[in-house]
Amino acid sequence: MFAFSHRQATAIGATTILNWALLATLTQLSGPVPPFLLTGLAFGIAFLCFLAWSLARHESFVAPLRQAPSVWALGVGGLFGYHALYFVAQQNAPPANAGLISYLWPLLIVLFVGLLPGERLLARHVVGGLLGFVGAALLIGGDLGAGGSALGYGAAFACALVWSGYSVLSRAKKAVPTSAVGGFCLVTALLAFACHGLFEATRWPQGNEWLGVLGLGLGPVGSAFFTWDIGVKHGDLHLLGLLAYATPLLSTLALIMAGYAQATPLLALAAGVITLGMLIGSGALSRRTPVPA
Repeated sequence: MFAFSHRQATAIGATTILNWALLATLTQLSGPVPPFLLTGLAFGIAFLCFLAWSLARHESFVAPLRQAPSVWALGVGGLFGYHALYFVAQQNAPPANAGLISYLWPLLIVLFVGLLPGERLLARHVVGGLLGFVGAALLIGGDLGAGGSALGYGAAFACALVWSGYSVLSRAKKAVPTSAVGGFCLVTALLAFACHGLFEATRWPQGNEWLGVLGLGLGPVGSAFFTWDIGVKHGDLHLLGLLAYATPLLSTLALIMAGYAQATPLLALAAGVITLGMLIGSGALSRRTPVPA
């Protein structure tokens, strides 16, 4: 694999934010495909791309997969758990609402890191967390007549918990090569197909819906995990965390531009409260700007 400098790794990790901003829109474009089937298809495409990349570079795609069971549990649990829950949330609640709730994960990362040994949980972390959940409550309260279900909102909250836990724990696995993510994608796809066969009725994508599935496999459910892994392990994690706070707003903007959501005042208020909470929790608003002499 390539060796990246600190600055290069940060820049590569930052591209993930733009990638993830398209996740909700591409999920909607893929149509009413059962969640586990959609997860399997998207991660299957991601693995095939990784396999083609390895073969083109004459690199072994097996060697990076020889990892400890704990590494596999973290990688597969994070990827499979998050996306299965995310697709359930998107298909059982209004997409913008579900997306904003699931994007509480950057704020939860701040809270979880503050609880680790050697770290401190500051007042701004608590205030930021409360504001984030107030914003989520505004979204849920505003959806009383929109047909959202408890299943959809519960899955969205679980998304935030799963991905924040995965990201924080991955920081301690710097020795694991990024190419191992390809193996996580393969196992995630196989698990998703197995769950589809057990719990769902098959409904394949139709027509242009395949473009959404392909887009997911190439971008938010594919290359994004490799770029995020590089950034988290070798880049500026604090800067990447701050940039990640823009994801919910970019995601909502993409949904609005694609016609899957409307720019209502309540949605704007909730987005603003969540973003404010994230900025406070990260300490971005407490940093003083030097006054020019």
